[in-house]
Amino acid sequence: MSVEVLTHPILSGAAHGFLGRRGGVSTGIHAGLNVGWGSEDDPAATSANRALAVAAVLPGARLVCAYQTHSPNVVTVTEPWPESERPHADALVTDRPGLLLGILTADCAPVLFHDASAGVIGAAHAGWKGAFHGVTDATIAAMEALGARRGSIAAVVGPCIAQKSYEVDDGFEHRFLEADAANARFFRAGRAGHSWFDLEGYVAHRLRVAGVGTIGLLGEDTYGQPDRFFSFRRATHHGEPGYGREISLIAQA
Repeated sequence: MSVEVLTHPILSGAAHGFLGRRGGVSTGIHAGLNVGWGSEDDPAATSANRALAVAAVLPGARLVCAYQTHSPNVVTVTEPWPESERPHADALVTDRPGLLLGILTADCAPVLFHDASAGVIGAAHAGWKGAFHGVTDATIAAMEALGARRGSIAAVVGPCIAQKSYEVDDGFEHRFLEADAANARFFRAGRAGHSWFDLEGYVAHRLRVAGVGTIGLLGEDTYGQPDRFFSFRRATHHGEPGYGREISLIAQA
């Protein structure tokens, strides 16, 4: 099976792709295109999958990933770093050609950014915590420091856990309502003491409020498509001992 690469027309000026689990060499609970070093998969398989991912989006490019910690931290990339020296961050930006920025997810929302006129790209890992604390806002600011204009930026929210699959408790919801009562729109009532959270919608809202010029959504639920995507929550619900990670990639074309 070949690597599945999802793209969006508003990012057509950049080499990019939101990849799932199809087309890789891993087996067992990590079966497919698992790219996560921390997934307890065979490192040789993970390495091979990363090479397949790069080849599927921009052959010959140099892959750059961070050590993700659900933070709003952003790193401006000028050259690749060794895997052992990955900075702790959840977003990357660059204006250098040949660098393929990679974000790993397994329910969290990957967001890819491109300002074609400025030649600046970005990639962010927006789980609920990173999104709440402003990782997309920080990414936009870092892109502006390289010459981008937020009104010229196109951003796409990739595959992530859908509202119908994302049950949270009242404490989670109250955190968002205390920050802004208007955030109630991203929650749907559920069983007593619980609700359903729209991560994709919330991330898109943060992008709109920040003044991003063009916003796209893929609308793909990672939880509900086990044949296409890895999912931390699904693996937890099924009592599995681990889970794989998918990757989203962007580079200047």
